[in-house]
Amino acid sequence: MTDELRGLLRESAEAHLPDRARMLARVERGTARRGAARGPRDRARTGTLTWPKIVLATLATAGTLTVSALTVVAVVHTPDPPRQPAAAAPSAAPSAVDRTAPPTAGSRTEDGPLWADGSVDPHSNTYWAQSNVTLKTRKPLTALVVELRIALTAGVKDTGSWRTLPAEDFELSAREEGGFLVYRWTLKPGRNVPSGEHVFAGQYDHATGGRDAKDDAYRIDAAGAGEGGAAVWGGFA
Repeated sequence: MTDELRGLLRESAEAHLPDRARMLARVERGTARRGAARGPRDRARTGTLTWPKIVLATLATAGTLTVSALTVVAVVHTPDPPRQPAAAAPSAAPSAVDRTAPPTAGSRTEDGPLWADGSVDPHSNTYWAQSNVTLKTRKPLTALVVELRIALTAGVKDTGSWRTLPAEDFELSAREEGGFLVYRWTLKPGRNVPSGEHVFAGQYDHATGGRDAKDDAYRIDAAGAGEGGAAVWGGFA
């Protein structure tokens, strides 16, 4: 193959999508000029072989470039595979103390290892009162919430609270909620309540005279190590 033909094929190969008809015409003209410069003997020797080989080589080059171009386009435009939706985060384990039940639902003073009672302390007077929640448990507890609810009758105002268990073992809150003065003792994580009898008391002022405790209530939720929860609740006679 001559340098001139190589140049023609190189120019055609460098085109992205070559014009096949135009290329063949250029090759034919180049071959004719080359044949005219040679003698009859050279033309007889090369004329029948060179032309088909050139045409096939040209078409093969054009076909290769076309397939390569289409392959590049296909790779560039291949869409990303769809992303899998993120797995939902596991929900937190439920607390050992279940607070879904209402503070009072009739009266249940015993459940599992728990027993409880609510009473107005006998030292209460016409201006001030103390309400006691007594808890008995036959097993140690690792979770405990004690809630005392004092109806906001005339003059009711918090004056303090106490419990027979260590104060540093509990989180204490006292606030008005939904028509009640609510005392809530919550056992801190890692602390324990031993089996036995324990008392939680709320103290408050009230209007002069006797006070009716019929709307007061308490609720206790507890759980022991490796055991399900238990709950007791009731009122004040």
